[in-house]
Amino acid sequence: MQFLKLGGSLITAKARPATPRPTVIARLAQGIAQAMQENPKMRLVLGHGSGSFGHTTASRYGTHQGVRSPEEWRGFAEVWYMASSLNRLVVEALRQAGLPAIAFPASAAAITRNRQVTAWNLQPLQAALEGGLLPVVYGDVVFDQALGGTILSTEDIFAYLGKALAPQRILIAGLEAGVWADYPACTHLLAEITPANVAHITAGLGGSAQTDVTGGMYAKVTEMLALLEAQPKLAEVLIFSGEQPDTVTQALLGASPGTALRRATHRNGL
Repeated sequence: MQFLKLGGSLITAKARPATPRPTVIARLAQGIAQAMQENPKMRLVLGHGSGSFGHTTASRYGTHQGVRSPEEWRGFAEVWYMASSLNRLVVEALRQAGLPAIAFPASAAAITRNRQVTAWNLQPLQAALEGGLLPVVYGDVVFDQALGGTILSTEDIFAYLGKALAPQRILIAGLEAGVWADYPACTHLLAEITPANVAHITAGLGGSAQTDVTGGMYAKVTEMLALLEAQPKLAEVLIFSGEQPDTVTQALLGASPGTALRRATHRNGL
């Protein structure tokens, strides 16, 4: 079992509102199809970010902080629309690549309290996996019992799904080659991050060069390290660039590009 996220900065032009990168999306879909053909026993949950579709709108309405007023609820619906529009493009590319993809939006099934999932019926998603389908999740709005509404990032969703599905690996493909020790200068790529060295490098972890209401790189690293500690079967989380043609395919087949997040040091992380 593996989880793969296609970052919003990878599949959209994040500096331009609601601008997809259709050629990149199609190439990634073909790469996923190739990996699954080479390893027919692979079980995969695919996630993707919202990029310039969801984050720009969510920032305008402050959706991540809570939803109370009529204007904020209208914004909540607009964020849902934008995120689902990008999801439709991703699922269509997967379909064109010959993959039996089916979307599982959090907005339709999850309830949170202060951004923590309290209820989510995962039986349909598990049935999709058992039937040989490719479940697709994505950063989405959710109804929240304390905040009215909020947003769950793909990493938040992976953290919750990980408890039930116990993936061995989580792959996060974005624009950056991995995690930089000196963002935004980007001259020193970290090979490995563990609980032992993360305190020494967090000062260099930047957020996002563009609008990202869910926290950017720092949030990704801290959330994934917490998930590693909580999930004994999870061996590693990889953060790497999906810009090169074969990187996602090779990562799905076992390669470890970019920066690896692990429990203990396997190689020099600094």
